[in-house]
Amino acid sequence: MKNYSSFGEISFFQKVRSMDFYLLISIIILGAVSIVAMYSTDISDKDFYHSFNHTLRFGVFFGMMIVMSFINIKYYFSLSILFYLLVLILLIAATFFGSTVSGSQRWISLYFINLQPSELMKIAIIIFLARYYHRVQPDAVNSIKKFIIPFVILIIPILLVLSQPDLGTSVLIALSGFAVIWLAGINIKYIIYSFLALVISFPFVISILKPYQKLRILTFINPDRDPLGAGYQIIQSKIAVGSGGLTGKGYLKGTQGYLDFLPEKHTDFIFTLFSEEFGFVGSVLLLLLYAFIIIRILIIGSNSRNYFGKFFCYGFAISIFFYISVNMLMVLGMLPIVGSPLPIMSYGGSSMLSMMIALGVVMSTRIYSREIIN
Repeated sequence: MKNYSSFGEISFFQKVRSMDFYLLISIIILGAVSIVAMYSTDISDKDFYHSFNHTLRFGVFFGMMIVMSFINIKYYFSLSILFYLLVLILLIAATFFGSTVSGSQRWISLYFINLQPSELMKIAIIIFLARYYHRVQPDAVNSIKKFIIPFVILIIPILLVLSQPDLGTSVLIALSGFAVIWLAGINIKYIIYSFLALVISFPFVISILKPYQKLRILTFINPDRDPLGAGYQIIQSKIAVGSGGLTGKGYLKGTQGYLDFLPEKHTDFIFTLFSEEFGFVGSVLLLLLYAFIIIRILIIGSNSRNYFGKFFCYGFAISIFFYISVNMLMVLGMLPIVGSPLPIMSYGGSSMLSMMIALGVVMSTRIYSREIIN
């Protein structure tokens, strides 16, 4: 499969032939699985609101991803700082003027979508740091000056998201940023210092948490302390996953979902419903699909001739792994409930939009894998 090095030299059909069809088909399959699962969440209500909107968003944003794929990777490099600043402005606006839902002020109404800028920041921080380290010489990565700049760029959105408050998303933004910093070759001592600073600041972080966030931590430690209140969701989630057994109860036959024992089954707990209906076998196949997508993104990054594309693909692949791990550990009761959506599977326009933007940049990296960015 040929790749080309200049935006002007590539015809439309050459761009199409240069796409990673393995990744493209995997995304389509994951989208189809998500639509099937979302339909199951609506079957008890019979209004199909979530499944209709989820299908529409996947179709629109998937089309947007295809269009983004055809744009030269060098333009994403040029616009990376502007994208970060735009998302940062939206994040500030959401923090101070946004809509409040369930105690968190993190959404902005754009009429056609309730945008959650913190979801976009997960991608903005990766693309910004990928640009930053693209031009940093390997022997200069560990200088104090080169470490302070990305640290400040990373800490500002984290503090804003914490103030909303949204502890889970702030942790994922931090993990996404540190993934790129680590890939750039940062000395392990800086990571250790950062970890020690985190441990030292933990009592302070606990003190500023909202009451419902402290309750989530206590519920994580002992869900049975309030089985009909704070612990209800996680208890029902574990029951649903366990009752799925080896092959599941069958599509549209999950009792926990159908009888509405799972209040958030269409969002962060979509894996719970899926696992109940398709069992251990279905869950493993879903994980393998995610693993295949991550591997294809890593391969695209490894074949890129510019460090911007490499850093972005590697950082995004690691971030997807974090998103999946946090969500599944959360619904299995191995982490506190922090509000982390499962990529593409969970209902939510902002999460879907951020994933498709990132996948569009990944596919552009594939088409323009020989592009040299100075």
